[in-house]
Amino acid sequence: MSGTTLDRRIVTTAAAVWRGGDRIAVERVAVPPLGPADALVRVRLATVCGSDRHTVSGRRVQPCPSILGHEAVGEIVAVGQAGRRDFDGHDLHPGQRVIWSITLPCQTCDRCRAGVTAKCRTVRKAGHEAVDSDWALSGSYAEYVFLPSNLAIAVVDDDLSDAVAAPAACATATVMAVIERAGPLTDRRVIVVGVGMLGLCAVAAAALAGASTITAVDPSIERRELARQFGATDAAASAHEVESCDVLLEFSGSSAALQVGVAALDGQGIAVLAGSVAPDGVIALDPEQVVRRQLSIFGVHNYEPRHLSAALRFLLATRDRFPWAGLVARPRPLADVASLLVGSPGPLPRYSVAP
Repeated sequence: MSGTTLDRRIVTTAAAVWRGGDRIAVERVAVPPLGPADALVRVRLATVCGSDRHTVSGRRVQPCPSILGHEAVGEIVAVGQAGRRDFDGHDLHPGQRVIWSITLPCQTCDRCRAGVTAKCRTVRKAGHEAVDSDWALSGSYAEYVFLPSNLAIAVVDDDLSDAVAAPAACATATVMAVIERAGPLTDRRVIVVGVGMLGLCAVAAAALAGASTITAVDPSIERRELARQFGATDAAASAHEVESCDVLLEFSGSSAALQVGVAALDGQGIAVLAGSVAPDGVIALDPEQVVRRQLSIFGVHNYEPRHLSAALRFLLATRDRFPWAGLVARPRPLADVASLLVGSPGPLPRYSVAP
């Protein structure tokens, strides 16, 4: 379809701009003109990923000043004159609810050509770009987000609420990549270490895949009980309580928990690590045991565009089975972003903002 020209009355947008440390304030930021296949989205709901809290606390380095936020659902306001399609090849038009990928790949480097766009050699990321760059409106803690032409977009089904769809752009899509890497889970004994938002998604995905047992490991009794609502057959405060498993899915980022989890793997066991995104110490790995037990250890960081669509299909298939909407707190105004990023974590896995 032909594009819809951006209404130039939208020349600026309110955005929570991070200027280092705990300095975050709502400012006006210019909305750029759309290129032929770009899109502009009005943010309906943005959820607060723990990685943004890591940025503000100094555990993660990224360009500054910038607009944070990469988990969101929005409504298309306009597309460029050449039109725009979602990842599945359908035309996009104003009024549709969509989610979008974290990663913006070049599509030309060797990694992109090999289908590993998440590790593009010049990858750019939503919610990670400086406000003085050519992608200033990359973050979702704003009224509007600019979606460049190479950024994957997926349309949200009417049966999924904003609260369910928003985390799909990071947490759920990442878990889809983890589950794909782990391989078939039918009749497998699965341990999920760390049951925050990603861990809960993994528990539910393992249940849907037909795992024989699913043990949720987390020091929080509240999270362990919540994991049972998402399909966990057992729960433990520590991986030391688990004797053996076929598949280890690690989301805690704790090297100590990972050390114990790998030791619990049975013959031909598979470990997929996704939580170790900040330094937490090294672990000891006995190569003889890896060989004799025929272990496989993988790492997953970010995801491919296909996982964005897979996340929405997964949520749609399980919308009546698991209480997804209950994982997201009631939305707060954009002016509250600073307090959500620097305050103590809440009882639910995700805070949310409605710009």
